[in-house]
Amino acid sequence: MDTLSYKTQSANKATVTHAWFVVDAEGQSLGRLASKIATILRGKHKPSYTPHVDCGDNIIVINAEKVKLTGNKLTQKVYYTYSGYPGGQKQRTPADILAKHPDRLIEMAVRGMLPKNRLGRAMFKKLFVYAGSKHPHQAQKPQTLELK
Repeated sequence: MDTLSYKTQSANKATVTHAWFVVDAEGQSLGRLASKIATILRGKHKPSYTPHVDCGDNIIVINAEKVKLTGNKLTQKVYYTYSGYPGGQKQRTPADILAKHPDRLIEMAVRGMLPKNRLGRAMFKKLFVYAGSKHPHQAQKPQTLELK
């Protein structure tokens, strides 16, 4: 009897290659866009996905100020931050965040969908968000990624 032995290949730091992708956020829904970006940052779209290895790709998001929020979330949703001191609680709406720092809205949404450990922090460093349509990563020859 001939037995076939298959061995599961686990990716490691030496075998992983990180590609570069450009995503246009214009007209995209924030949550759906963020979940797709988080999946690519983690590397779950690759057949060689390994949970304990950073095997995801680099993502460049352009036109962050043109992302859309459905319903009344632009004015009614509230983001809270707390410094730890008495009276140190602040609250901001997405409209406030978009007015001052349009890139942070996407960053906050994606960061919440990544693991809360040092691997998640390493994955987050591969996300580059820009308010306009220009980015300084032309040397990496990023491919356009169409998220639907």
